[in-house]
Amino acid sequence: MPAALTHATRRGVLAALLASAFAPFAAHAAGVTLLNVSYDVARELYKEINPAFQRSWKQQTGEDVTVNQSHGGSSKQARSVIDGLEADVVTMNQSSDIDAIARAKLIPEDWAKRLPNNAAPTTSVTVILVRKGNPKGIRDWPDLAKAGTSVVIPNPKITGNGRYTYVAAWGSAIKAGGTPEKARELVQKIFANVPVFDGGGRAATTTFAQRNIGDALCTFESEVNLIKSEFGDQFDVVYPKSTILAENSVALIDKVVDKKGTRKQAEGYLKFLWSDEAQEIAAKHQIRPRSPALLAKYAKDFPKVQTFTIDEVFGGWTKAQKEHFDDGAIYDQILATKK
Repeated sequence: MPAALTHATRRGVLAALLASAFAPFAAHAAGVTLLNVSYDVARELYKEINPAFQRSWKQQTGEDVTVNQSHGGSSKQARSVIDGLEADVVTMNQSSDIDAIARAKLIPEDWAKRLPNNAAPTTSVTVILVRKGNPKGIRDWPDLAKAGTSVVIPNPKITGNGRYTYVAAWGSAIKAGGTPEKARELVQKIFANVPVFDGGGRAATTTFAQRNIGDALCTFESEVNLIKSEFGDQFDVVYPKSTILAENSVALIDKVVDKKGTRKQAEGYLKFLWSDEAQEIAAKHQIRPRSPALLAKYAKDFPKVQTFTIDEVFGGWTKAQKEHFDDGAIYDQILATKK
């Protein structure tokens, strides 16, 4: 080291050299941080799944992993990822939002083939929550179309929850032998009865349960127990004659994990969602597990209901998105008639 360097300067150089030498160890000690960008009503689920994964991963690898969460309307969340939110993984309630991320070239188009069950570790169904005693006598989708009935549904343009309600009502008319014209008429009448379109499923729950707006709330089955635990036993759940099967899709965001060097941990996180531990956590949150054994174990929490898939009635989410939810498509046309 040159003699011209002062004692203070030498100390500064030495400190810098030591910091550089130990930086890899500090980074290892700090562990890895993942970001899971998810849909609005999955908050409580991942609050329990994340620490379970962290324990499992630590036991397997000796490595500490931190998992951060971001929640909101599913399509809004997908747009945030496309616009630069650095999600290691996304856990959505419909595949079309992940397809949008694929179209932005952040993941391969065949992302759904990389994991079992078309990359959907859990499912749910869309149900109708009503006031205690069901004063309006709501039993099925057509009851929501009656004059004088107020229905709370989150905005289908930006929420999977709202889109699932739309396709559940439309598909129920088709499954009952109706024509597309009859299905459109039913959906148009239901959405004419919506007083406010919230930006997420949780906001819609607040509107219905806390602000006491509406006679009915259309939501996922998984929300029912949560609402009752938070707001008391003031509500009844109605299972329609037929309803949509919501498949909760997940994906690794290749562009992000390769940039951050977190592919191994992110892949481990998603695979963990199929583990018995994660599947049991899902069941406890009233989200239907893929595991047949656990589905049987929690059968009392998951009544048998006639379901149909988006592929069966609409030809897939890509087609449904284009025909019903793109700008100027059927949903916008229906909304334009709303007075």
